[in-house]
Amino acid sequence: MRVKHRGAKNLKQSDFVIIAMVTILVIFGVVMVFSASYYKSINDSGSPYSYLIKQGVFALTGFVIMGVCARLDYHIFRRLSILILGVSLLLLLLVLTPLGVEEGGATRALYIGFTIMPGEIAKIAVIIFTASYLASDPRIILSFSRGVLPLLLLMGVFGGLIIKQPNLSTAITVCGIIAGIMFLAGLQWKYVIGAMIAGGGGIFGLIMIGDKIGAEHWSKRFTSFLDPFADALGDGFQVVQSLLALGSGGLFGLGLGKSIQKNLYLPEPQNDFILAIIGEELGFIGLLALIVVYVVLIWRCFHVCLNAPDRFGMLLSGGITIMIGLQVILNIAVVTSSMPPTGIALPFVSYGGNALWIFMASAGMVLNISRQSGGSAPAERKPEKRR
Repeated sequence: MRVKHRGAKNLKQSDFVIIAMVTILVIFGVVMVFSASYYKSINDSGSPYSYLIKQGVFALTGFVIMGVCARLDYHIFRRLSILILGVSLLLLLLVLTPLGVEEGGATRALYIGFTIMPGEIAKIAVIIFTASYLASDPRIILSFSRGVLPLLLLMGVFGGLIIKQPNLSTAITVCGIIAGIMFLAGLQWKYVIGAMIAGGGGIFGLIMIGDKIGAEHWSKRFTSFLDPFADALGDGFQVVQSLLALGSGGLFGLGLGKSIQKNLYLPEPQNDFILAIIGEELGFIGLLALIVVYVVLIWRCFHVCLNAPDRFGMLLSGGITIMIGLQVILNIAVVTSSMPPTGIALPFVSYGGNALWIFMASAGMVLNISRQSGGSAPAERKPEKRR
């Protein structure tokens, strides 16, 4: 009963810094989505406000979702972990059926009156399941057959289904999240190094044989990444436009709403490449301020992870922290042409309801863990209790 009492505390007793950082990012995201999508919205619907209205609704409902998850005892997700994973797996399979919606050469969504992105749901599903699985026994991660192998199979199944869409960036994120939680649980270094080598080799192999498995766009993106200006009007077009936007912004930017590249030059500027528009309009200073907000948010989430009241809470909040940090790093790397271009949303900022709702639900879970911590000893010093 004591845990339920803690979980029912008022939202103001949660980690205020996390609430503040998420609120700043979401409001900033709505503003930048409006700015980035202005001309595209006119071109698509005749109104400059269509993306703004949608993102505003996503944000408002997202705060409701975050509030509910912040008040909901996070141990409930442990009891539902297998069900959540099963539903996520079913959705990934349905994408590969005629129910899947193709857009931009990839089939990543389901439409049943509203759009569902199974790849986004898979991220939080594997976090909850992996945290629950590894929390059952602190020593299980030391066993290859009981701890490492089952989670490698999980990576293979979910990663393979997501790659099939194709969506390499989300597959990398899902596998990276599972590997990160395993590391937090005490994965031996020999497995960590082996996983890095195998993962890097696997990604490189997929890129090299992409044309033989019907995914030649991966090979083209890799070669265009090496020199995007060699084919500035072809495969390197999106990256070149992103770099032009960042370069045009300079130190202080052109000013909010004054981007040139969003004027139908940079494809989908409100989505994966919104960071380029932020750089163009707000400059290096604006980007630096945004990165500082992310760093503070990740730091506070990691603080919650270290002070979680039990092992499941530690691994759950740690997995969410890894998800946020990994997507920020990958998005920045893509936009700055530090890695081959691949679709990855900027957490809390990019346009889209599914990703925003998942991130805000995740933030709510971290808030619930923080309010149950009560300044107690770190999770690894406390025995796990069955609930």
